[in-house]
Amino acid sequence: MATKFCRLVCSLTVIAVSLAILVLSAIPAAAVEYAALTGVKGLDSVFDFSLGSPETAAVIFPAVLDVHQNREVRTLPAAPRTVIVFHDSAVKLISTDRKGMEKNDMEAYDKVAEFIRQLKKAGIKMEVCMYAVKVFGVDPVTLMPEIDRVGNGFISVLGYQAQGYSLQVIP
Repeated sequence: MATKFCRLVCSLTVIAVSLAILVLSAIPAAAVEYAALTGVKGLDSVFDFSLGSPETAAVIFPAVLDVHQNREVRTLPAAPRTVIVFHDSAVKLISTDRKGMEKNDMEAYDKVAEFIRQLKKAGIKMEVCMYAVKVFGVDPVTLMPEIDRVGNGFISVLGYQAQGYSLQVIP
């Protein structure tokens, strides 16, 4: 009786293993989409954002979010660290001041503000250059609270680079 039982278990095991091999061989091997990530331990990025166009920001911000949340980036041993530093006329994008704007412009700036909130919620660090805020006449009180303030954004960008962050300039 024990022998019959052993034969039955062995037969079922052989069938199960055979089926598993058959199923697994039918599934195409997962291709690595980014060969550039081979051997990379983690992806640390600093985006130097100086372009003041809300239309361009509406295209760039989702791409930055994808870098931070990308499946292959997330499977690296170290979690990604992503920073955006706002310079130049980009400081106007992160102001809540909408006085004198046309309705279409207001909607574009409101869309940027929503992206900023999404980026912050995703864990992306953002900084604004207070030197640029002063030069471009933006009232510091109107800056979005999601964004940290630094005296000179160039120092931040250089500091992140010195820490090993990769630089991506958005002119």
